[in-house]
Amino acid sequence: MGIKVYYTTVTASREVKSQQAEVMRILESKSIQFELIDISVGGAVREEMRSKAGNPTAVPPQIFNDDQYCGDYAMFSEAVEADTVEQFLKMA
Repeated sequence: MGIKVYYTTVTASREVKSQQAEVMRILESKSIQFELIDISVGGAVREEMRSKAGNPTAVPPQIFNDDQYCGDYAMFSEAVEADTVEQFLKMA
């Protein structure tokens, strides 16, 4: 599968929780299949996400098409506003 969303099931941040839920809801509403990767299972997965994103302090949600970095929540949200989600996800 192409689209991967790095997220966490363990966070005290309401902002992170709501951003993750919104990304998933929008992808589902557009019938875009995606794989969820939970970074709370271990530090190695979190480091993999940060390494792939090129940001040592990246927090979920982070979105990829296979190993190609698409962006974070703010970038995804901009693509939704501009109706360019498929381009953002590098599907077009």
